[in-house]
Amino acid sequence: MNDQTRITIIGIHNDISPAQLKQIAKANILAGGQRHLASVAKIAGASTFTNEQFIISNNIEALVARLRLALQRQECAVVLASGDPLCFGIGTTLLRYFSPADLEIQPAPSSLQLAFSAIGQSWHDARFLSAHGRKIEDVMTQVRACTAAKIGFLTDASNTPNMLAQAMQSIGWPEQTRCAVCEQLGLPSARVWHGTLYAAAAPDQQFDPLNVLVVLRNAPLPMPISPGLPDHAFETSAGQLTKREVRLLALAELALQAGEVFWDIGAGSGSVSIEAGRAVPSAWVYAIEKRAEFVTHMQHNLARHAAPNVQIFHGLAPADCQQWPVPDAIFIGGSAGQLPDLITLAQTQLRPSGRLVLNIATLDHLQTVRQRLPDAIIYQVQINRTMPILNSHYLTSLNPIFIAKWVKA
Repeated sequence: MNDQTRITIIGIHNDISPAQLKQIAKANILAGGQRHLASVAKIAGASTFTNEQFIISNNIEALVARLRLALQRQECAVVLASGDPLCFGIGTTLLRYFSPADLEIQPAPSSLQLAFSAIGQSWHDARFLSAHGRKIEDVMTQVRACTAAKIGFLTDASNTPNMLAQAMQSIGWPEQTRCAVCEQLGLPSARVWHGTLYAAAAPDQQFDPLNVLVVLRNAPLPMPISPGLPDHAFETSAGQLTKREVRLLALAELALQAGEVFWDIGAGSGSVSIEAGRAVPSAWVYAIEKRAEFVTHMQHNLARHAAPNVQIFHGLAPADCQQWPVPDAIFIGGSAGQLPDLITLAQTQLRPSGRLVLNIATLDHLQTVRQRLPDAIIYQVQINRTMPILNSHYLTSLNPIFIAKWVKA
């Protein structure tokens, strides 16, 4: 296939090269958003292009059909795009329908690249996310999984900088986190607003619709740390602690992933929460404990084994969990008489495919789990540890524990 029968995708901002204008002038069909077509007409003159124009909106299938026809007819087709067509742009979409050999891509600087240049920050170590045409909940899922210190957002009329700033605070980002909104990039009217997430979320804060939001985390997240701290690393009372071997099995069953939300109900001294938070620094960990003495232990343990993504609450589940973000995983380590209510809470609140893991020490609680969660996987764990005796060693056993795992359909 020769160059004339390829689809040319031209990224533009505020200018177009003479060579690109020649390509546009000879094209049989010129496709682009209304803004792109108007920009070309303004730069080159309204009479530059007199052949067929195709306005791109929510009509990708029609665009693809027309471009396929152009290839069959060996027509010259040009598609206009913003900045780099392969950075959340039409180029990425068209690659789902055409082979790379069918496309010639001529990028301009992306708006995200221009935004980082405007605020004087490197962008090679940033994470780029598009909120354009996406649900805010899906965007926040990506934010929770992000470990970069810098995030650049493409916005739209619904997911404005105000809405994104509010949503980021709702999932735990500090309100004083620095951010910048870069407006009208590449144009003489370009402007950069600097502030915080709190200021950006203000109802009276208005931004130009053509913008990029950049959020700058105060510090990068720590690196993951493999779980397995010894029991003596945790402060506790009367030996009430999820033992290391059982803790590792519970964490494996929870299978916490980057960006997920984890609830630890009846957190005790916090060993499971802290190990989970250290192992997955981008997860959001919420730990609740009703006994004030153990909340103090948890606070001391968290200070000793830093996990900034762990939040501690002194309260009673399920009443005091209602305002937490929707969980991907729940661990119930202590329940007393609340177990039926806690199981109901997990069944109601977990996301689809969410995991519930329970440590069960008594036979009546085991029976409750079997009745309430008949499809749960249950196994017994019996741990024996060596202990010295004279010049030798013997085995001493820990209390047997049942571990149950249930996955929400």
